[in-house]
Amino acid sequence: MYRNTKKKRISYEEAVAYLYSLQKYGIKFGLSKTSNLLKAFGNPHRGAAYLHIAGTNGKGSVAAMIESILMRSGFKVGFYCSPHLVRFTERFRVNGQEISPEHVADLVSEVKEHVDPVEPPTFFEFTTAMGLIYFAREKTDVSIMEVGMGGRLDATNVIRPKVCVITNISLDHQAFLGRRLSDIAGEKAGIIKRGVDLVTGATQPAILRFFEKVCEERGASLLRLGKDIRIRVKDSKLYYYGLDQCLRGLEVALFGRHQYRNAALALGVIEVLKRKGYRISERDMREGLKSPRWPGRLHTVSRNPLVVLDGAHNPAAMKSLMRSVTRDLNYDRLILVLGVMADKDIAGIIRTIVPAADFVICTRPEYYRAAPPETLMKAALPIWKEGEVSPTLSVALKRAIDKAGPNDLILVTGSLFTVGEAMACLDPDTYHPDKIR
Repeated sequence: MYRNTKKKRISYEEAVAYLYSLQKYGIKFGLSKTSNLLKAFGNPHRGAAYLHIAGTNGKGSVAAMIESILMRSGFKVGFYCSPHLVRFTERFRVNGQEISPEHVADLVSEVKEHVDPVEPPTFFEFTTAMGLIYFAREKTDVSIMEVGMGGRLDATNVIRPKVCVITNISLDHQAFLGRRLSDIAGEKAGIIKRGVDLVTGATQPAILRFFEKVCEERGASLLRLGKDIRIRVKDSKLYYYGLDQCLRGLEVALFGRHQYRNAALALGVIEVLKRKGYRISERDMREGLKSPRWPGRLHTVSRNPLVVLDGAHNPAAMKSLMRSVTRDLNYDRLILVLGVMADKDIAGIIRTIVPAADFVICTRPEYYRAAPPETLMKAALPIWKEGEVSPTLSVALKRAIDKAGPNDLILVTGSLFTVGEAMACLDPDTYHPDKIR
């Protein structure tokens, strides 16, 4: 146990600065450091009820819809997500309320006392321990844990959940998870626990066969979207044919065609919970889908001109975004504001979205991982119609608004970091960021 002899209460700003200082240790897979921190607090995560959500895209949307339904049902619900958009406090919430800055400062002070200075945890390991301690103290009825990356060795995998979810499998984070879909599926399948149901929206036959094999080995039921759970969409309403229930004419508040599949996964998880004794009515399910809180995903911030923000950050997510934009939004010209992280598939993202844009502004958010705008421009030049480079996102947004006509669409995308900074620029009263980012 590593304990400081002198205790000093720190401010929220100092706490966040300390947390961000841990980013220099990068991304390291493993459960031991998170487990050791939790052990120092008496393993508060053991015996608690969790839902564990992995997948390449859609994790947060599925989690937000589950959270909304469970809250409607009267449960006290914890929600751990990453990354945050504008404030660190977004990462932990209970019944929709973000953790207070004072709670963050106190938790950082406490957990920091148990950090081994020789082998310190990463940012994500530390924050995961914070979240689990916070939810235990808040006595949540169920907490939703979103995987940071992969699953098998992700810090969140210290929990034993009631239900596991793998939303889908596509290429992302290949430098960490492997170059092939089968490698990525193997990492995400690491969240599957013995005897714990898995709900998945994966579609690739080889991946599904692999999940079936893992579930069989671990005595876990596999529930598939498209087989055990089916949907159809008519007149913008969702018709759900699930494990035990058929729900017709559901309204899904989160915008985008891909959200119908995410809603079906959320409802599948709810049905599994009902089988385990959770009391959740059809009305709760219907009303919950109408009111999830999940900004930054096909998020409209202005209508004259139309300004839409979306955190799509890999080719698969960008393809879903473009399907929704081109089919469901009406506009004359598409002005694209693009900021992407340097470790992403920049070429794949650009091939997917740039041909649809009438004008492209390549830029970057104020984040150390962001790709230089010139890198984006170099990749886009062979296929863009017209565009330019802007050194900062704030300048890029002003330029896009100046160029847009009343019937044009400004789409800001490429990363959640880009979207978060854009939200703070465009609506600073609502989305006031931390002073330290």
